Amino acid sequence: MPSLRETVLPAALGPDFRRIWPAAIISNLGDGALLAAGPLLVASITSAPAAVGAAAFVQQLPWLLFALFSGALADRLDRRTMIVAADLFRAVVLAALGVAVLVGTSPLWAIYVALFLLGTAETLADSASGALLVNAVPKDQLGKANARLYATGTLVQQLGGPPLGALLFAAGAGVPLVFDAVTFAAAAVLIARVTVRPAPVESAGTALWTEVRAGVSWLWGHVGVRTLACSILVIETVVHLVLALTRSPWVAGATMAVFGVHAVVWGIVSTTARQLATPDALMGRVNSVYLLASVGGAAIGSALGGLLAQRFGLTAPFTAAFGAMVLMTAVAWRPLRHVSVRRAAAVPD
Repeated sequence: MPSLRETVLPAALGPDFRRIWPAAIISNLGDGALLAAGPLLVASITSAPAAVGAAAFVQQLPWLLFALFSGALADRLDRRTMIVAADLFRAVVLAALGVAVLVGTSPLWAIYVALFLLGTAETLADSASGALLVNAVPKDQLGKANARLYATGTLVQQLGGPPLGALLFAAGAGVPLVFDAVTFAAAAVLIARVTVRPAPVESAGTALWTEVRAGVSWLWGHVGVRTLACSILVIETVVHLVLALTRSPWVAGATMAVFGVHAVVWGIVSTTARQLATPDALMGRVNSVYLLASVGGAAIGSALGGLLAQRFGLTAPFTAAFGAMVLMTAVAWRPLRHVSVRRAAAVPD
């Protein structure tokens, strides 16, 4: 009978995953704490709802500005070094902001600047992390690795981190920021111990923008991966419909619980399929396009949702989202058949 450690963390996933997974858990815990503490911090400075919303947008803005270039850098540079540098940079920014908040010398604009810097570093770290995982874990074990990363990420960041962040905020407005800084520093130490060192792609003097276009062109030319980047399909469509029609908090809560399970399963399946279909030389760029569609789309959707809710009522965003998802499902269903489960070996000509 296998031991508990072998069940939770099988040796087949490789020794490097035993560093990558704990690093992800630790940093997700810090991020989850910041999910609660961040809005509380801004609200403690100003009562303007727009200012709180602007804080979230400022942190997501780098995904719209830099995501594609970060992906190109993840293919050109040492991925492990990129993650370590980004995590240490975030630790420094958070520690500085946390101390400033604790001593009462942090104006609102400084918080916005820090959030923008954190978001910029996040584009680098996340683009490189997905690519590094493919190098560190055997290809036939990617599904198991992604399952563990997504499941614990959701539990720690969405369920465990926010209550902890609120508790730490009660002790001091800057305490959750310092805590998040410590988690990033610890994650950097773990990632620095990863032994796999994939060779960076030879750029041969190629301009970064040319490499970005190559990555976008490959994704757009691959029908299945392109569709994965654009859709979440049937269950999300039903979720939007239910939320648009129901007036029961119990129904809404149960629906969101189902959607949470779906989001984890979809993330595992779609990420693994994308990783298996993408050539390693393009992994960072394809990841960045996918993240741009996800995080950047969320930033734009948040702004549009706010306008719809203000103009037509609180259920209007869900009704609009339901209509959009019906259209997306109809368009995307057939192309999803083209997602390859075979590992791509090289960049196509």
